[in-house]
Amino acid sequence: MINRHGLPSVGAVVFMMAGAWLISRPLSFALALPLLFLLWFYRDPERRPPEDPALWVSPADGKVVELEQVNDPVVGPSTKVGIFMSPLDVHVNRMPFEGEVFHLRYVPGRKWLAFEPKASENNERLYVGVRTPHGDAMLVQIAGLLARRIVAWAPVGSRFSRGDRYGMIKLGSKVDLYLPPSVEPLVKLGQRVKAGETPVGVVRR
Repeated sequence: MINRHGLPSVGAVVFMMAGAWLISRPLSFALALPLLFLLWFYRDPERRPPEDPALWVSPADGKVVELEQVNDPVVGPSTKVGIFMSPLDVHVNRMPFEGEVFHLRYVPGRKWLAFEPKASENNERLYVGVRTPHGDAMLVQIAGLLARRIVAWAPVGSRFSRGDRYGMIKLGSKVDLYLPPSVEPLVKLGQRVKAGETPVGVVRR
């Protein structure tokens, strides 16, 4: 499956291939390489969240590079889970739990290496606050050295189910998830996770 944000680029290359076929077949074949790259870059595989409704799932594909207790000015005391997305990972981001978006804020910034802790405070980023049945959570999409565009389709008031797509960061980068106190983290530093599938937290019983 291809993410809808990649369809214009894929369509443009297909159109150029068709035109090139009438002029030069070798040129048309050469354009197959950019087409294959775009199909791979914008891949958007289906993901199935775990059956246990108490589990929160990862918002991104990648590796856990931060795990610490913080006091966020919007959602309060939280467990911060920082996930580094390499250019080779799937770039689509997903909601970790069901809820309603109540906060949205874009902050321009620099392009530090995304796995550096300072990237969370200095890089270009988009904050998405989600009100869940178990407390308020915060998702932060952070642009990195290569990433040039943050995309999100999560306006204030929109509702999402666990595992729903809500945005993407082109060429990877980093996503920070702030878990509320009612959710116990399940991941470890260095662990690989998949968006919409890997449990990153569980509601405390």
